[in-house]
Amino acid sequence: MTLLHAVLARNDATASENKIHDDEVARRYGFGGGLVPGVTVYGYLTWAPARRWGVEWLERGTITARFEKPVYDGDLVEVRGVEEGSGLVLTALARDGVVCATGTAGLADGATFDLAALVLAPGTVLGTLSRRWDAADRSQYVELVGDDLDLYERLGAAHPGALIRAANSVLSSSVRLGPWIHVASATQLLGLVRDGDLVTTYGRVVDRFERKGHQFVELDVWSVVGDRPVMAVRHTAIYEPRLVTSSPST
Repeated sequence: MTLLHAVLARNDATASENKIHDDEVARRYGFGGGLVPGVTVYGYLTWAPARRWGVEWLERGTITARFEKPVYDGDLVEVRGVEEGSGLVLTALARDGVVCATGTAGLADGATFDLAALVLAPGTVLGTLSRRWDAADRSQYVELVGDDLDLYERLGAAHPGALIRAANSVLSSSVRLGPWIHVASATQLLGLVRDGDLVTTYGRVVDRFERKGHQFVELDVWSVVGDRPVMAVRHTAIYEPRLVTSSPST
């Protein structure tokens, strides 16, 4: 089985403090223009598992996403979810078939999630964010990512692509950064966030390394409603990209 979905990409972060979403700045780093945020492309990918498993995926689903090439404002993005074994292989393509993002999705095996082990692990603790979600947040985000599923409206539940934006915010609100790039996320969904829920998100640095001149950071990020965990993410970003002098990449 193959699931297909198309969406017209929008860069809603042109006014962000992260200037990698600004056309002029992004070109200095070898891109063709301002990058559509990785968390938005992640939102495109969630369409396939949500279509395949519905509320069951929102309550105990998994998704990994890696952002291979930039998505630009105005790109027509095709999302593919191909069933393989018990899961889905995910691909997002733009600009005549350029693979911009890849990933996998499935259902967790039902094992108990050990939030305490995550919270108590060693590492630099980042800031804490809290946000109360409502129907306006949901409709705004669903419209941004062109998600045509009625699942979120019917459940009165937040879109997982909107929730993962808190992982970016935990990083950017804790450390003064220049232009930076979200490159990958591995997520376990643990429960619904419904209208009116107050979501608190925590973060912890687990690794920092250099690769090909880029400076990377890996975070563990987790979100809770009260004492109920709703999402856990291993979030990877380039916090200091390499400047280039060659022509922009595609």
